[in-house]
Amino acid sequence: MKFIVSSTALSSHLQAISRVINSKNTLPILDCLLFELQDGTLTVTVSDSETTMVTSVEVNESDMDGRFAVTAKSLLDALKEIPEQPLTFEINTSSFEITVQYQNGKYSLMGQNADEFPQSAMLGDNAVRVEMDAQVLLGGINRAIFATADDELRPVMNGVYFDITTDDITMVASDGHKLIRCKTLVAKGNERAAFILPKKPASLVKNLLTKEQGNVTIEFDERNAIFVLDRYRMVCRLIEGRYPNYNSVIPQNNPYKVTVDRQLLIGALRRVSIFSSQASSLIKLRMQENLIVISAQDIDFSTSAEETLVCQYAGNPMSIGFKSTFLIDILNNISADEVIIELADPSRAGVIVPVEQKEDEDLLMLLMPMMLND
Repeated sequence: MKFIVSSTALSSHLQAISRVINSKNTLPILDCLLFELQDGTLTVTVSDSETTMVTSVEVNESDMDGRFAVTAKSLLDALKEIPEQPLTFEINTSSFEITVQYQNGKYSLMGQNADEFPQSAMLGDNAVRVEMDAQVLLGGINRAIFATADDELRPVMNGVYFDITTDDITMVASDGHKLIRCKTLVAKGNERAAFILPKKPASLVKNLLTKEQGNVTIEFDERNAIFVLDRYRMVCRLIEGRYPNYNSVIPQNNPYKVTVDRQLLIGALRRVSIFSSQASSLIKLRMQENLIVISAQDIDFSTSAEETLVCQYAGNPMSIGFKSTFLIDILNNISADEVIIELADPSRAGVIVPVEQKEDEDLLMLLMPMMLND
């Protein structure tokens, strides 16, 4: 079989899906790209046995339909070095010898029988289907993914939870210390449904969404989900289990509210946290009238730092401790200029929300406090 395809089109599609491939695979065929040519369209599939991604590339001309597998690394590295030009692939369908011809030369490599490549999972008859705008989905995953856990004992925490109702879709992630809840009002389901998307497919789909416009279709049952984009399709195994009731963790009545400039607070936290204990990264926030005092100390090395910021605060003076790295992460994942930190007492979680929510969005971040010694 023979086909001609643009080098940059093929290379960019292969780069996008190759992140699925694990560095060590149990099955040698999973190190390969599966090429299938049908009716002038080339589809390329990769899999790590739990996540499968498919992309389609238009070919300029082809002589017959067929399929073959080829080791991903060697082909990807070879295509990276070729500037934009037509590539001619010739495949001997009996011996799987592959010749790639370009302007000034050719590559020869060995393919493999495509029949060994695993089939991607199929959804059951009870599958649920929702549609979301690509940029809305990207925003939700972007904000939530950093808060997912790496907990072997509680695997349900290791992904992004999609809570779908007939009014909205909420994306949630938590590692037990911090919790992110991003609710979008522009997407909704036809019925109540939910699934937990593991961290790896979540980051894979996040990378694809940056260039996507229009809607993404998500179909899922109890075990698998399919994300359909314009040129890509991802099938992945879901995390099975029951996600904890995240709304019950969020403290509702928080009498102390601090409004502060987000960038100024991040800068102060970065400077002060250098002098915090390396073991705990504990920083102390002391709120008093229209001032917030950020301090840290490391008793072992006799170092300390303190910085004062102007804020809007009218309550009684109070102090609370947080892990500085977590607080900086949370503030970095909010895009508003100013944030409100809502507090109840030093032992209860702090709720951080933007002063101005984006249109049709409700973003809330929560951080558990640390014990202060004084």
